[in-house]
Amino acid sequence: MGRATCHLSLPWNWANVLVMQLFELTRALVDIESVTGNESGCAEFLHDYLAERKLEVELVPVPDAGSSGRANVFAVCGAPEVVLSTHLDTVPPFFPAREDSDFIYGRGACDAKGIIASEVVAAERLLGEGARDFGLLFLVGEETLSDGARAANAAPRGSRYIINGEPTDNKLAIGTKGILRLDVRTRGKMAHSAYPQLGESAIEKLLDVLAEVRRLPLPRDPVLGPSTVNIGVISGGRAANVIPDEAEAQVLFRTVNGAQELRRQLERLLEGRCEYEFVRDTPALMMEKMDKLDGFETEVVAFTTDLPSLTNWGRPLLLGPGSISVAHTDHERVSKADLVRAVDLYCRLVRELKARDS
Repeated sequence: MGRATCHLSLPWNWANVLVMQLFELTRALVDIESVTGNESGCAEFLHDYLAERKLEVELVPVPDAGSSGRANVFAVCGAPEVVLSTHLDTVPPFFPAREDSDFIYGRGACDAKGIIASEVVAAERLLGEGARDFGLLFLVGEETLSDGARAANAAPRGSRYIINGEPTDNKLAIGTKGILRLDVRTRGKMAHSAYPQLGESAIEKLLDVLAEVRRLPLPRDPVLGPSTVNIGVISGGRAANVIPDEAEAQVLFRTVNGAQELRRQLERLLEGRCEYEFVRDTPALMMEKMDKLDGFETEVVAFTTDLPSLTNWGRPLLLGPGSISVAHTDHERVSKADLVRAVDLYCRLVRELKARDS
C-alpha cells in the first residue's frame, strides 16, 4: 500500500463541522451491532471511513479469534509516535442509537463507540493542523479475552505512547484493576427427581463450590481498593423433574495486588471437586506504570482495559468520555459535551506527547 498524503484543507467553520460529524459518527457506530465476535461490520465501516480521510488504513486479521473475518483496524499518518486506541466490540444486548439535546444513547454509546468517534475526529483535527506521525488502533475482543489486543501486541508499529480510550469521565486514569476469570463445571448423574437418591445433582455441587468461592478473603490494595467477585453466568440442568448431570458457572474477579495468591487459593479449593479453567488473567495496572501529565484530572478505576495486553505499543495512558456507571446497562449513554471535550483532550495529549522527545 502506498503512503497517503496526510493533509486536509480547513473550512472556515471547521469546528462546527467537526462537532456535527462527531455526533453523526457516534450514532452511526452505535447503530452497527458489534457484540464481541461480530465486529467485522464495524471494522469495515471504519476502514472505509478513515480511508476517505486520507489516512493509510488496513484491516489486520486476528488469528484464532473464534470467528471468521475478525480484524483490528490500524490507521496511520507517517511513523506513529503516539497511537489513539479503543475497542470495537460491545457487550450484549444490542440496541440502536437515539439522542436528545444532551446525550446520545445506545449500546456502546460510551463503551466505546463514542470514544472511537472522538478519537477519529481528534485525528481529523490534527491532520487539519498539519500534524503527522500518529495512529489509530481499534481492537476486537476487549469485552472478553482481549484477543485483538494480544494479536496487536505481537506486531507493534514502533509507537512510544498509546492512549487507550475507556469511559473515565475524561479524567486521566492512574491505575486500573485486573481480571481473573474462572470457569467452573460440575458433573453429576441424571435420575428421576422423585428418586433423588438414584442420581447426583451437578447443580447442588456447583452451588456448594460457589458458596465457598464467595467466602474467600480477597486481596486489598491501598490505591486500587478491594478485589471483588461477580458470578456472572450460571447454567445447567435438563428439566425441573430431572436430577441435573452437569452445571457450569463463569466467575470474574476484579483483582489488585495478590492475584497470584488468590489463584492458588482457588486451585486448592477446587482441586478434585470440579473441572475448572482460568480463562483470563490480566494483571492490575498500577499508577507507576501509567504516564501522567500536568493539568489533567486523574482517578483510579476499578475496571480492566486492553492496556496490559498492549505492552509493546509504548507507555500507556487511559482517558475517555462517558461514565462507567452507565456502561453495560440498558440505559447506556454519553454526554455530547463530554464527546466534544474528549476531542480537545485527545488532541492535547497527542501534541504534548509528541513534543516530549522532539
